Order: sequence, then structure tokens, then C-alpha cells
Amino acid sequence: MKKFKIVPLSAAFVSQIRETNIDNFGNKVYEQLATGKGPCRISLKPFNVGQDIRLVFAYSPFSENNAFNQSGPIFIHKNEVQEYSDIYNFPKEIKADKENFPLSLIGYNKEQKMIFTKLVGDHDIDLLIAEIFETKSDVEYLHARNSEACCFICKIERV
Repeated sequence: MKKFKIVPLSAAFVSQIRETNIDNFGNKVYEQLATGKGPCRISLKPFNVGQDIRLVFAYSPFSENNAFNQSGPIFIHKNEVQEYSDIYNFPKEIKADKENFPLSLIGYNKEQKMIFTKLVGDHDIDLLIAEIFETKSDVEYLHARNSEACCFICKIERV
């Protein structure tokens, strides 16, 4: 039985960013040679450092305007890529690379207030997500974030 699903940025949302070259905050989107592994927030695949061209823009994964509404820079591939499709499993390439992707899970309630945090560390993130949703009924959804850079990677919803 599926306990959660991974929600990458949608192709429709990113299409608007690519067409206008402006993010939702009015900032100009810019291109950058990948200096880090990312990942791309659409495909949830790591970038090839020194090879891939990525687009950088400000993004907020929140719908409510409150104290917990964090925005920050994120990266997507310059060229169109497929949305992450193995949505019932955390992306294997990110999961396997703890050095480049130290992860934290942040839990939010229905009012979009942060009510839970957990460093993933050596835990299996798929098992940890399932455990959080089983034991923390007030956690409506999670965000996976890079623990060092604090940047948003993806949303994780209950199923």
C-alpha cells in the first residue's frame, strides 16, 4: 500500500517560467552552468556538474502567505525534461547520494504551519516518510530540503 507520493514541479508551471523568463516574484530567470548537483526540481535528477545548463529562479512551495512561507532559489534544466514519474518512491539518485544531498524533512499542518522537522541522516528516507505519516496525524504534507543549503527539493503528500 502506498503511503505517500512525491510532487515535483509540474511541466505546466515551469513552462510559464520558461516562456516569460520571469519567476513568480518578478525576478529575471538566469542561466548557469551547473556548479552543484541540484537536483532539477522537475525530473528530480542530479545535474552533471560542469556540463548541464540550469535555470535559476526564486520559488516558494507554499500557497498561504504566512510566517512559514519560505522562498528561495531553485534550479531546473534549461531544456525540457520529463517530470519525475516514480512518485511513490523517493528519487533513488538523491536518496543514494547522502554526501551531495543531506536531507531534512519538514512537516506542515493544514494551516501551513511548520510542526515537525527531522534530519534524514542514515535513515532510509522512504521508510522514514511512511513512519512520519503513520505516527504524526497532524502532518498534512512534508517538504524535502537540502539540510546544508536549506533549499526546497520537493513536496511529499499523503496518499
